[in-house]
Amino acid sequence: MSSSCQSLIAALKDCLKYSDCVLKDGHKPSECLKHHSSELPEECQSLRKATFECKRGMLDMRKRFRGNIVGTQFEYTPRSPPPPVTEPPV
Repeated sequence: MSSSCQSLIAALKDCLKYSDCVLKDGHKPSECLKHHSSELPEECQSLRKATFECKRGMLDMRKRFRGNIVGTQFEYTPRSPPPPVTEPPV
């Protein structure tokens, strides 16, 4: 895979890893992407579409000379894991 889409793919993995589908429902990230994509946050859905467009742009002969612009301008900063939820003592 070309390096132009790597930052988008990493961001999509990170977004899926910290989504409610994985953390609360206990599904695998691949299951969330395939079967529960409508339940994903808006950020993950837009990253999924951008990753698709980036991969499609790598195969498009019209963009081959100009370069794949979709993934090259994206800068990825990994998120830190959410803090654990603690219940107050009763």
